Amino acid sequence: MDILKRNGGTDTFDITKIIAAIAAANKEVDENQQLSNDAIREIAGDVASSAVDGITVEEVQDMVEDGILERGAFKVAKTYIKYRYKRDLVRKSNSTDHQILTLIEAENEEAKTENSNKNPTVVSVQRDYMAGEVSKDVTRRFLLDSDISRAHDEGIIHFHDTDYFAQHMHNCDLVNLEDMLQNGTVISGTMIEKPHTFATACNITTQIIAQVASTQYGGQSITLSHLAPFVDISRQKIIKSVTEEMEMANIELSKEKFDKIVEKRLKEEINRGVQMIQYQIITLMTTNGQAPFVTLFMFLNEVEEGQLRDDLAMIIEEMLKQRYQGVKNEKGVWTTPAFPKLIYVLSENNVHEGSKYFPITELAAKCTAKRMVPDYISEKKMRELKQGDCYTCMGCRSFLTPYRDENNEPKYYGRFNQGVVTLNLVDLALSSKGDMDTFWKLFDERLELCYRGLLARHNRLKGTKSDAAPILWQHGALARLEKGQTIDHLLYNGYSTISLGYAGLYECVKYMTGKSHTDPSAEPFALSVMQYMNDACAGWKEKHNIDFSVYGTPLESTTYKFAKLLQERFGIVEGITDKSYITNSYHVHVTEEIDAFTKLGFESKFQELSPGGAISYIEVPNMMDNIPAVISVMQYIYENIMYAELNTKSDYCHKCGYTGEIEIVDTEEKLIWKCPNCGNDDQDHMSVARRTCGYIGTQFWNQGRTQEIKERVLHL
Repeated sequence: MDILKRNGGTDTFDITKIIAAIAAANKEVDENQQLSNDAIREIAGDVASSAVDGITVEEVQDMVEDGILERGAFKVAKTYIKYRYKRDLVRKSNSTDHQILTLIEAENEEAKTENSNKNPTVVSVQRDYMAGEVSKDVTRRFLLDSDISRAHDEGIIHFHDTDYFAQHMHNCDLVNLEDMLQNGTVISGTMIEKPHTFATACNITTQIIAQVASTQYGGQSITLSHLAPFVDISRQKIIKSVTEEMEMANIELSKEKFDKIVEKRLKEEINRGVQMIQYQIITLMTTNGQAPFVTLFMFLNEVEEGQLRDDLAMIIEEMLKQRYQGVKNEKGVWTTPAFPKLIYVLSENNVHEGSKYFPITELAAKCTAKRMVPDYISEKKMRELKQGDCYTCMGCRSFLTPYRDENNEPKYYGRFNQGVVTLNLVDLALSSKGDMDTFWKLFDERLELCYRGLLARHNRLKGTKSDAAPILWQHGALARLEKGQTIDHLLYNGYSTISLGYAGLYECVKYMTGKSHTDPSAEPFALSVMQYMNDACAGWKEKHNIDFSVYGTPLESTTYKFAKLLQERFGIVEGITDKSYITNSYHVHVTEEIDAFTKLGFESKFQELSPGGAISYIEVPNMMDNIPAVISVMQYIYENIMYAELNTKSDYCHKCGYTGEIEIVDTEEKLIWKCPNCGNDDQDHMSVARRTCGYIGTQFWNQGRTQEIKERVLHL
């Protein structure tokens, strides 16, 4: 009788190997809890008699475990399971060399499509991925409990960013740019004092962004309001300069002409400063081989009414104008960049026609129609949901929860997220086999796994000294700690958050109820699932004084991983596992016919139950000739939902110059991207931009995400 080995080869079934393995585990426990020699031989004999030709090693080991447990030798079984898992890890660690070699030669398909903004052929990206392979190996073998690692490998949960977990690094943050610019900072050991012009402030900002991006693995957000005070500093400097020039030339000007000269020079400086931010962010490459994952927040009411708000309006207007234009690619063609991500806040003073800043909102609408940004936050809805506050999220949609300082003042900048563990709701539903009692019991077990995983993330950060990332912890981006001081106090009391992610609510509800969660009869169950996670987070928070928060995970490559593992575990279940992707967070399924306004209105209920982060979107056709319709959507967002975006297409074929939508074509082997004009299917000779997880990707995607993009229906 043959046994199928892990490498695909076969070997002759050998009962003595089973006896030896059980005996080895048996020796590790106290004598009074050991199996007798007869019992060991009996277990091995049962396995041999039950085995069939072609049985796998894993199946044999499962039978051994069952045999030990049936005889009540629980300690022996536990030891055997641990030994089995450790051997599995050793085998996996031996594959690390192969993984690294395939990365270097750009032959690793998983790495090629793991991040839609990382080019795996670039050496800096390869270096980051190589380090990541080592981190993953160390994490599995030493840092995580075996059942958490196993659940991650099986797709029951997803322990995010294992490639960075070995280091004391956190996820994402809101940079306190105001503190760093107004009070000075230190970059690479060099003192940077308060800038004396707007352009200089912009230059320093880009350097801060680059430094921050290299010391954490997630996104970062800054607000343009922190740059606004430097507009008037430049204005006063220009006034002084123009006055001196006029006096030297013995020229007298009317106040009107004088003001026009000052305003012209000021706008030129704003233009230069904004251009510097945009091009520096796009062209900078951090130590992980990608442009900084940065979000720029544009909120007029974040500053007081008057000159300061008008100055902020000028910065926002220039930012939108330049983003509308785009950036030139290597062929000199204007294209849509992935970053910086832009978020524009809709308020009473800009959302209605005739309101003071409505012209800026019109510009934002044009920019969205052409470049897919900005995204939109409703000040009205956010203040309803966030204790009267309005503030930015990180680029990955992660929202901090409201926080008040010792003076009961809201504080957001200088805060951060500790990390994410995501629960696969589809696996939960399928594992329950549709039985509601089993579902809720399993829910508790899976939440316990996530809870322990999140505590592992938290504990990995505990004890981190400020010296680990001076720009963050010592020089103002997040704190002003002393050298050698730990960051521990920033991990508690709600100052930072830690996120319980979730994925596949649609499929979960569909399997358990037979209907989409948009169906009125199924919606209550969907909301109860969301509330259950929130209740769990509330309990953990009360126990540990750590701000656990429910987060609508932006699955990128993981959507494909989950889908493949679900098919392996449960086979093809129609409407549930029959695709190469599962649905992000609470979203309506991409194939479901639903109009834009109904979709946004429906999903707003779930945003409220995702306080740790959520975003909704609608798919739209080319809207460049229908800006009033875009504005109508924006006005609906303002009244009905906290955070939303419009997805359109912005592509370019390098071979024929086509600027429409590059299509996804299904060949017999796989999905490919193809120019409908000339038939070009070489990804190296086309520029494709799609928003997949709340942010724009430009380096293409794995087959699961590509299928999801292909199957999206229009909502408008």
